[in-house]
Amino acid sequence: MILQKKICSFLWSYYGYPTSTYEGVNVEAMRCRNGEIMAQYDKQNGVAQDVDYVGGVPDSGIPHAIGYSNESGKKYARAFIKYTPTWARSFTPAKQTERNKVARMKQIPVHDFIVDKNLLFVDDSIVRGTTSLKIVKMLREAGASEVHVRIASAPLKYTCYYGVDVHTPEELISNKNSVEQVCKLIEADSLAFLSHEGMLAAGHRDDLCLACFNHKYPTSLYEE
Repeated sequence: MILQKKICSFLWSYYGYPTSTYEGVNVEAMRCRNGEIMAQYDKQNGVAQDVDYVGGVPDSGIPHAIGYSNESGKKYARAFIKYTPTWARSFTPAKQTERNKVARMKQIPVHDFIVDKNLLFVDDSIVRGTTSLKIVKMLREAGASEVHVRIASAPLKYTCYYGVDVHTPEELISNKNSVEQVCKLIEADSLAFLSHEGMLAAGHRDDLCLACFNHKYPTSLYEE
């Protein structure tokens, strides 16, 4: 009997520090590859090709966006700045009203990169959809013509068996909603996620834990 060994994919996509290297794979480099793969997918499908600027949701979304920008040839710009000294992560407060407040107050728009522009923003994941909705609304209110959203991981549908700050699957916006429905809920012009295969390809490995995306936990035993 052997124990299946797998590593949390979010270690690179979200949790890991940019300069860190895990199992021979650098966090920043993998995030850039995530963005490159998403840009290739959009180009192949002829979507979001009239974008004026690509941006990343600070902080972990930035390298994903840089990879997307480099691969797509679309200019990178910071259309909003995150103000963090007094605000925690938006998914951690217990009450939705507080999560909404944090998501709203953390982002400060830069109008020169927003007004009458078609924008594409990349983030590492969508949990409850709080931050994504607030960012899309903020950009529209600041004058953006279009707001496209790209997520550098697959739809997050299940809670982590090993423990994350989400208590039930029902809290996750992708648990009961299709990509098209999530797109409408966050009020984006388009929405796309990095596929399971894309996540593995970006890390040049096939031993990542994807349980929060596909509900297949790596704890079962297999016979040799």
